[in-house]
Amino acid sequence: VTLLIVTVPYEPEITALAPEGNITSSTFVLEQPRCVFNNTVSDTDEIWLVVSLSSAISNFTNPTSLQSLPPFWQFPETPNYMTMGTSSLNYPCEKSSGQITVLRVGNETGCVLDRSRPDCNGPLPGPGPYRVKFLAMSPATGPKAETKWSAPITLKTVKDPASIDTWPGRRSAGMIVITTILSILLAILLASLICCPPSFGSLDISESAEIMGKQDPVTVKRYNTHHIYDQPAFKN
Repeated sequence: VTLLIVTVPYEPEITALAPEGNITSSTFVLEQPRCVFNNTVSDTDEIWLVVSLSSAISNFTNPTSLQSLPPFWQFPETPNYMTMGTSSLNYPCEKSSGQITVLRVGNETGCVLDRSRPDCNGPLPGPGPYRVKFLAMSPATGPKAETKWSAPITLKTVKDPASIDTWPGRRSAGMIVITTILSILLAILLASLICCPPSFGSLDISESAEIMGKQDPVTVKRYNTHHIYDQPAFKN
């Protein structure tokens, strides 16, 4: 028997909280689907997140039971998986003060290769783009309701250091590091010269007097004037 799946008029979206970390190179953060399935699910139903490559949503088929969920460890060869299943009771309409109301997709690293965790919320393997939707599942009868697919979500890409343009002069990263170190050393040297200027050995008056006092006295060569030879004793 094919059950009718209700599509609710809700589209998952990136949260507006903490915009600097909403999208990284392997994760993105969604608003929780609060009050989305209130009229279509019971307290025993579970809400799951479907993650898919954007190009593959047209071929996605909702699983018939919780045992047939597409696993994370086959992604992206199998271009979609399901994760973060939880009771519908965890998405109440009421929001307590300070309560976290977001979901970070791609936040687990320890279960990436764990075959016993098909619902692993592992890091996303590339920039995407991805699209997601929420799916309400009954443990007994399978899917009951779903949201619309989100808009495409593209992750950030990490730039290869070798591809960084080191203008001016197209210098290498090593040259830039050496230049920076030399500039810092020069700045330290200049600062030390400004703070402690060198002494050029200038002498004060007392030092000058002491040095002068240690010099040998001036000697004058004795000589006789010509009238001394006019004395009688010196005449022939």
